[in-house]
Amino acid sequence: MKYYVSAKGPRNGDGSRERPYQRIQQAAAAARPGDEVIVAPGLYREWVNPICAGEEDARITYRSEKPGEAVITGAEQVKTWEPYQGNVWIARIPNGVFGAYNPYTTELCGDWYYSEATLHTGEIYLNGKSMYETDKLEEVLEGKPFENSWYPEGADLRWYTEQDGGETVLYANFQGADPNVENVEINVRRNCFYPEKTGVNYITVSGFVIRQAATQWAPPTAYQEGAVGPHWSKGWIIEDCEISDSKCCGVSLGKYLQPYNENRWTREHLKQGTQTERDAICQAQIDGWNRETIGSHIVRRCHIHDCEQTGIVGHLGGVFSIIEDNHIHHINTKQQLSGAEIAGIKMHAAIDTIIRRNHIHHCTRGIWLDWQAQGTRVSQNLLHDNIPPLSSRVNKNMAITEDLFIEVSHGPTLVDNNIMLSPYASRICAQGVAYVHNLICGPFTMVGAGTNNGGGVNPRYTPYHVPHRTEVVGFMTFQHGDARFYNNIFVNREIPKIYTDCQAEKKISLNSLAGTKPYDGYPTADEYFAQFFVEGDVRGKENREKYYNKMPVYTGGNIFFNGAQPCGTEQNFAVDTEHEIFVELEEKDGAYRLHTNLYEYLPKLRTPFISSEVLGEAFEPEQRFENPDGSELFLGEDYFGEHRAINPTPGPFENGAEISESLF
Repeated sequence: MKYYVSAKGPRNGDGSRERPYQRIQQAAAAARPGDEVIVAPGLYREWVNPICAGEEDARITYRSEKPGEAVITGAEQVKTWEPYQGNVWIARIPNGVFGAYNPYTTELCGDWYYSEATLHTGEIYLNGKSMYETDKLEEVLEGKPFENSWYPEGADLRWYTEQDGGETVLYANFQGADPNVENVEINVRRNCFYPEKTGVNYITVSGFVIRQAATQWAPPTAYQEGAVGPHWSKGWIIEDCEISDSKCCGVSLGKYLQPYNENRWTREHLKQGTQTERDAICQAQIDGWNRETIGSHIVRRCHIHDCEQTGIVGHLGGVFSIIEDNHIHHINTKQQLSGAEIAGIKMHAAIDTIIRRNHIHHCTRGIWLDWQAQGTRVSQNLLHDNIPPLSSRVNKNMAITEDLFIEVSHGPTLVDNNIMLSPYASRICAQGVAYVHNLICGPFTMVGAGTNNGGGVNPRYTPYHVPHRTEVVGFMTFQHGDARFYNNIFVNREIPKIYTDCQAEKKISLNSLAGTKPYDGYPTADEYFAQFFVEGDVRGKENREKYYNKMPVYTGGNIFFNGAQPCGTEQNFAVDTEHEIFVELEEKDGAYRLHTNLYEYLPKLRTPFISSEVLGEAFEPEQRFENPDGSELFLGEDYFGEHRAINPTPGPFENGAEISESLF
């Protein structure tokens, strides 16, 4: 059955084409498996709470009749501003508008949240752009720009809130604009399209603009919410949507509420966050977290931007999912939120999740795979400018960031056919990774670090799972290594001074050279495994330290330009010290094209063809590098999907000398 919705429909609409419902929620209350809800262009100021689940062969589909013209917003317009002082205006909002959740009394908080100022989940928007909250009224009166913002324009639009009896009082500096003439909105709803209960399976959300949700900080040890998301369900499709201006997260594929373990580290201080995260994983297993009930979502062709924690977030709930063909940009660029959960895509436990063909840029970190990236594949993505711009001030509470961070995972994690152009390419605080056929134009900032809790003690024991399942097999800390680097092109470029100065200020030292050089000192496979078969070694007398030594690194077919350096055990490689290589990304009319001369000087190598047979298995989970269904993996396609030769060209392009089409 089809239900129709139009903001201009009659007040007594019945959902027919002739007499549509006025609100999407009316259709959501009526829809049953196999039904379709068709929403006419218009502005829908409501929280859509799907009531009924679809079925695997009978989904419930919510579709914008004209893609991009049905807008679901968590905000309400305010036209009752009164002059206060100078450019500052005041508005009084009756608290009844908010119901049980007032974004202007709900403080942003949670595990791994580091912001110093007291901020709220509420927001004020001037003509669609979010303003900058402060916890001091005098800063609103001064109207000085927030100094950490990546973009000074608009950073002087400051606001402050307080309570007065039964009213929320808002003070805002509009810098000369009249808020009763301009479009000024405040977010009043926590979510835009999000089921209140769990287990609302097989829903499709297609073609909507979804914006301005008052979401809370979403670490892996807490309830993770977004402007839109499945809320611990199975089989959602979120496609062709524009999702923006969530206070924290745009799309959540993440964790359900565990009242007994909700931000417990922050609330109780009795267990460190790493331990409460392990507890959360085990509790989810007890509560029925498995392949049959959770995950298998698709997020595709969405435009996600201007959210302040993540574009897409997930812990546990994003397993067996596909995130593809999305444009994700300007995440955390206001820099008011700081903490360890910020990225264009931030996923914990992305088991068998495929992240492919996405364009991710101008984010505080591009992709962050944290814990249990087992069977995860990052493929054919364009990543660039995922670091503060040279004109900004680097936030002292934030790390120096990069295109891809893989942290405390045992793998297997495959990173293939990506273009990584940010000043820093990747951070690898994990093992069981494979980088294959990538163009990497920045250093690996850290290798073999970041896996101990405070003071270098208490190793971060992390779970690994039954292959292609959620059941936990065991826990282990990290030796590092067990890494593979095949057929990559490394181009070294100078690190801008703003970032080296920031390192000096933070008293940290990051590797500044592209290439596999940080893996110097790691053994070959023969060297590593030989130590376990020492003559005379008997149980009780053996040297057990060998079980915690660095693990082997496997290489072949890599090319190094502009001073990029190989590791000491690199095999079948080439270093070009003669030519100066440039790699430049051009944006014109929304299309991105790569300009480079590296294919004029690409050395000839007898490169290996990469498949499961070559990559083998990740050591700890004893799982092959393979497809999510367990079938053999063949890296026979390049960035554009073109067929590769038996001895393929290094890097992401099989026919690099003929690059002409747009990268995204």
